[in-house]
Amino acid sequence: MAGNFADRLAEAIRQKDSRVCVGLDPRLDLLPELPATSATSRVEAFCCAICTAVAPYTVAVKPQSAYFEALAPDGLACMWRVIRFARELGLLVIVDAKRNDIGSTAEAYVQACLGLHAGSAEPLADAVTVNAYLGADGVRPFVEAAATYGTGAFVLVKTSNPSSGDLQDLRLDSGLTVYQHMADLVAQWGRGLVGQSGYSSVGAVVGATYPEQLRELRQRVPTVPFLVPGYGHQGATADDVAGGFDVAGLGAIVNSSRGIIYAYRERELDPGEAAAQAAEEMRLALNAALLH
Repeated sequence: MAGNFADRLAEAIRQKDSRVCVGLDPRLDLLPELPATSATSRVEAFCCAICTAVAPYTVAVKPQSAYFEALAPDGLACMWRVIRFARELGLLVIVDAKRNDIGSTAEAYVQACLGLHAGSAEPLADAVTVNAYLGADGVRPFVEAAATYGTGAFVLVKTSNPSSGDLQDLRLDSGLTVYQHMADLVAQWGRGLVGQSGYSSVGAVVGATYPEQLRELRQRVPTVPFLVPGYGHQGATADDVAGGFDVAGLGAIVNSSRGIIYAYRERELDPGEAAAQAAEEMRLALNAALLH
């Protein structure tokens, strides 16, 4: 893995003319019946089929580690097999783990979430989501990994869930909200990792369900790339996320999980065909919204 993560992301967006990220949230109760002998085999087969189907229309996949960890003791091995498969398809991989700690424990999380396992010559994943509640100490190891290995980190800033305002919207003595202050910190942490694209390898998670804040933050931190959850199943539309992009259509990728990987439950198509159709519809909707 070479170079700058933000530059690889920008290049993938340009090549595919896509801003779509597909979340891999494999719930056993929602999977189709597959000729597999175990839960992990079913999950692996399903996720690999989804990756293959959506690869022409999406720049990245985002495996949610919790669903794989729930399949212990074999779930994490399954997740890394899916990640290797996705990388072979040319997809960027963002591990959605939302990890945070300090010191050697944070360094261990870097290794665990990016696939820097013993004997690994380079990371297996391209980026990871990070919770920065512990401050700079908990983020620094992920920033250092970005500088050393060319990986990325997406720090939680303004999340898409309804109760995010309980903490993130609180106003500080400075007059800033917590999410605004966090966005400023993210920009500061990633200042030395801005690539030729004009964006840093240290990005922010900003929910599509808060379009005004998304638009505001795009102006506030112009070098910070956004990972935008909340599209589709959580109610956000293409018009809601348009404010997260710059005038060139860069600066963000928009995630949809259930709306794509389980699209077959609402369409008379097999899972792969339904996912491909949903991903292409999302790609076209986002691109159309950027032209308005």
